[in-house]
Amino acid sequence: MQSTSQPILKDLVLIGGGHSHVAVIKSFGMKPMPGVRLTIISRDVHTPYSGMLPGYVAGHYQFDEVHIDLRPLAQFAGARLYHDEALRIDTTNKTVICKGRPAVPYDVLSINIGSTPQIGNISGATEFAVAVKPISLFVDRWKRFLDRLTAQTSPCKICVVGAGAAGVELILSIQFRLKKMFEELGRNSEELSYHLVSKSEQIMPSFPSAVADRFDTILHERGVIVHRGVEATEACDGKLILSNGNHLDADETFFVTAASAAPWLIESGFDVDENGFVKVNDTLELLSHPNIFATGDVAAVVNHPRPKAGVFAVRQGKPLANNLRRVLLQKKPKSFSPQSSFLSLISSGDKYAVASKGIYTVSGKLLWWWKDWIDRRFMRKFSVLPLMKDDKRPPVNKALTNPDTLKEISAIAMRCGGCGAKVGAGVLTRALSELKPTPRDDIIIGLHDPDDAAVVKVATGKVIVHTVDYFRSFIDDPYLFGKIAANHSLSDIFAMGGEAQSALAIATVPYGIESQIETTLNQMMAGAMEMLNDADAALVGGHTSEGAELALGFSINGLIDKENILRKSGLIPGHVLILTKALGTGTLFAADMQQRAKGRWIDAALDSMVLSNRLAAKCLFQHGATACTDVTGFGFLGHMIEMIRPSEVDVEINMSALPIMDGALETVRMGILSTLQPANVRLRRAIRNQEQAVKSELYPLIFDPQTSGGLLASVPAESAEACITQLVKNGYPASNIVGKVLETTGEIEPVTLVL
Repeated sequence: MQSTSQPILKDLVLIGGGHSHVAVIKSFGMKPMPGVRLTIISRDVHTPYSGMLPGYVAGHYQFDEVHIDLRPLAQFAGARLYHDEALRIDTTNKTVICKGRPAVPYDVLSINIGSTPQIGNISGATEFAVAVKPISLFVDRWKRFLDRLTAQTSPCKICVVGAGAAGVELILSIQFRLKKMFEELGRNSEELSYHLVSKSEQIMPSFPSAVADRFDTILHERGVIVHRGVEATEACDGKLILSNGNHLDADETFFVTAASAAPWLIESGFDVDENGFVKVNDTLELLSHPNIFATGDVAAVVNHPRPKAGVFAVRQGKPLANNLRRVLLQKKPKSFSPQSSFLSLISSGDKYAVASKGIYTVSGKLLWWWKDWIDRRFMRKFSVLPLMKDDKRPPVNKALTNPDTLKEISAIAMRCGGCGAKVGAGVLTRALSELKPTPRDDIIIGLHDPDDAAVVKVATGKVIVHTVDYFRSFIDDPYLFGKIAANHSLSDIFAMGGEAQSALAIATVPYGIESQIETTLNQMMAGAMEMLNDADAALVGGHTSEGAELALGFSINGLIDKENILRKSGLIPGHVLILTKALGTGTLFAADMQQRAKGRWIDAALDSMVLSNRLAAKCLFQHGATACTDVTGFGFLGHMIEMIRPSEVDVEINMSALPIMDGALETVRMGILSTLQPANVRLRRAIRNQEQAVKSELYPLIFDPQTSGGLLASVPAESAEACITQLVKNGYPASNIVGKVLETTGEIEPVTLVL
């Protein structure tokens, strides 16, 4: 996470991580605009490059070779990456309404979300067929298809609807991949049959006849049956019905037809064309809404209509970045004219390509290698990034804002300390007004009561469990950080077998203008409230102040029957140790700060961190747990030692059974460790077989500090398997038996690591 003391004056929001936007993100990384905060809202963290999709389907490329990872790119640009989906633009309040988070405010907005094939009017298509766009969804479906085909023993029929360049490339790539796969499996590839449905009599009608003729020959040689002059009218389970009445058997149908736009564009009040694409002028700005831009497939440039091809989106990246900068500085954007013709390099799946530009057409294997070189060069622009620079940026450009805001900025440097550092009452009231804490009968005075302190009741026979946690943000997403901070704080209550009752928040918000502070506080507390409400814990108050960095913590009250308190000191010889979440958050986020972690690794880690330990604790308790703790900053070994010493036992840990987060072993191999790791490693003196243990690649991960980690518990051996089964069913797939509790030997080193 990059931090800066400079105030935020303007919010630039990018919806989608398409070909134009990745160029914008890199541009802002290479040349930041002080005072401008860049936020990317993307349904996909890994953006597929359409030019390499046929090669991926054919098996020439791996997943990472054809995807631009937005996570390190966003880190390079100092941008916030919100892994979410836009549902609508509220142009009145200038916010982006999202599927799974609070609305995101913007000053300047750009949309680059691509398109989807028009299949909504074809009965059954959305249920029984696969649209090639969005490509990310197609990639997932393609993987599942390959797995299913591997297990299938009967003949398989594949159909592609749409005989433009993309459809022809796709079916030839599929044919090449499956033929090779069947040969490797020792199966007869003649079990496979292929059908291409072409609306026109000639395939690839937008290309010269020489191109179409060449691919007609290739399709015939490869055994692809072309159905000409017909359309798909209905898709069924295992069948495709054509407009001429023919029924095609189809185990899998892919649609690569004319493109359509997301319906929320017109629902947002934008001026759109007949296919729903937003109309933009020569500056790439929406005709109907200033300060909103659109590029790529989603945009219809009214003065320069062009096909929906990735090459245009790539070329729009630089002028888009320049115009976004100009508009942010309150300058007039400049016009851009797209190229009138372009080189097309169309592959046939088998490392052979046909090149076409204007009336010229050539083909051959060398052209495929040329295309491969061009594509890889493009991808390197966004995967091989310069080292991050020190955050010594020039002063904020006064053109970004108005005189009143500049006065507010000049006052920031004079902000008081002590109680004067509190967030203003008006800002605080507005930010918290929409929060709806869990209603509880035992809360007498709570969040929205104008009193000096909260008042709660303690039920007869219950005792209070009280804990506190507080830490600074490690991600540039206040909403997600709020969820993790609340979840982390609640875990101590659950680990002791208690139920959360109430929470007091301790929040620090970076210095800034009032509107920015209000938005940050609202989003952070909205995320926290989701986790508190899920735990049935009422937010009853707190303290909010300004500071250098975003930080959040909670003082949590819980209730428990005195006789049911689950202590760390309850380890019993003969019991087994269960860990409910995977290890690795420390090394992964250290790598994330260095732009060396893959987006999917961080996404999976964040999913684990927002997973509450509430149900896991109940499950462990129901299966006879006698000791429990949550694994956090001291790491797996550190928290385990906290259980061993008061219990006066030894433990044996099966290293191969430890659940490890995706990517954590890779980042450890890179030598990337958390800054807290050295302090945790001092506990290695508790390991009896130290000389052998250090040889394991997993060894550093037992010291890795966790944020919002899982629970480590002692459970009777006879209950362990049933407990694991229930934990997995309850949503803790990483749960595993990681060791066993032994009688003490009296040795100084109570831990043995089994490699």
